[in-house]
Amino acid sequence: MGEGKSSTLVHILVVVLSLTAFGFAIAAERRRSTGKVITDISNHNITYCIYDSDIATGYGVGAFLFLFSTQALLMVVTKCMCFGRPLAPGSNRAWTIIYFASSWLTFLIAESCLIAGARNNAYHTKYRHVIYVQNWTCSSLRKGVFIAGAVFVVFTMILNVYYYMYFAKVMNQSARKTDRVSSSIGITGYK
Repeated sequence: MGEGKSSTLVHILVVVLSLTAFGFAIAAERRRSTGKVITDISNHNITYCIYDSDIATGYGVGAFLFLFSTQALLMVVTKCMCFGRPLAPGSNRAWTIIYFASSWLTFLIAESCLIAGARNNAYHTKYRHVIYVQNWTCSSLRKGVFIAGAVFVVFTMILNVYYYMYFAKVMNQSARKTDRVSSSIGITGYK
C-alpha cells in the first residue's frame, strides 16, 4: 500500500468492517436484556427481577471491536496523517483534515454508545434487585442506545472512506510536486 495510491483493498476492508460493526450493533439492540418481576416464594412481600439472555452485551462489544479495528486499520495505513511526508497545500489537504477530525469525532461517539450500552446491559443481567414496592418494573437498557451507536458507525464509515480518498489525492499531489521539483533544468558549471 504505497503512499499516494488509493488502495481498493483498504476501501473494501473499511466498508466491510464497518458494516459488520453496524450489524452487531443492530443485533445488540434487538437482543437487549429484559427483566421480569418475580415474587419470592418464601416471602410474598419480596419481589425481584430476573433478566433474560446477556447476548446483547457480546454483540455490543463485538461492534465496538469491529469499529475499533476499522479505525486502527485506517490510521495505520495513513500513518495517522501525522507521520510520513507532509501533505501538499490546497483544498484536498483541507478536506483531508476536515474528514479526519470528523471521523474521529463520530468514531468516539459511536464507541461511547456501544460500550455504554454493553456495560449497562451487562449490569442489568448480572444483578438481582430486591424490591419492596408493588407494581414495580425491572429497569433495563433504554431503547436506542445501540441504534445511536449503529448510526454513528455508518457516519464514521462514510467519513473514513472520504478521508482515505482525499488523503490519497493529497499524497498524489505531493508526489507529483516532488517529482517536478527534482527534475531541474541542466545548467553547466563554470570552469
